[in-house]
Amino acid sequence: MDKQNKPRPRVVIIGGGFGGVQLAKKLKNAPVNVLMLDKHNYHTFQPLLYQVATGALEGDSIGFPIRRIFGRQKNFTFHLAEVQKINTETKVVTANIGDIYYDYLVIATGSNTNYFGNKELEHYTLPMKNIAEALNIRSMLLQNLEKALVTTDEAERNALLTFVVVGGGPTGVELSGAIAELRKYILCKDYPGLCEADMKVFW
Repeated sequence: MDKQNKPRPRVVIIGGGFGGVQLAKKLKNAPVNVLMLDKHNYHTFQPLLYQVATGALEGDSIGFPIRRIFGRQKNFTFHLAEVQKINTETKVVTANIGDIYYDYLVIATGSNTNYFGNKELEHYTLPMKNIAEALNIRSMLLQNLEKALVTTDEAERNALLTFVVVGGGPTGVELSGAIAELRKYILCKDYPGLCEADMKVFW
């Protein structure tokens, strides 16, 4: 309650990514109550996903508990929830934990991988927008190296050691570079049966 014994407006933020976290911080001293909803209870530092995908970092190294980020912000509350629908007329967010009323609503749910209508890419490639997806890429990468080490089929080995990164933005460039560094500095040391010339990275 404020000095006039009126409840503070409730700002509901859907999403604990960069946008949602920065907005919530900016509202620290505002006369509002902030409620953040996210299906994960941690914030992902996405610029380092490529390092998780190539084994340079563990997944929990880039995941930060949201409640800890806002531990000293008195007007902030976090609920682990998955939003199902929004009714803008009644100002109600329906989630798997029930109905949540808001005065102001901010949708900061980030983005999904855009395949631009290419169904083959969507079917055959691995996206990388979150920690789970980065770990999937790491698993695929390491499994390919293990299989390439023991196969006697040269064509299969070449296929297993050929990696194609689709997308030339910061993520694509960084991931391509990290795989190339793995080829140059790690491959021959950890997999003596393989050599740098065997592994190809296309971007």
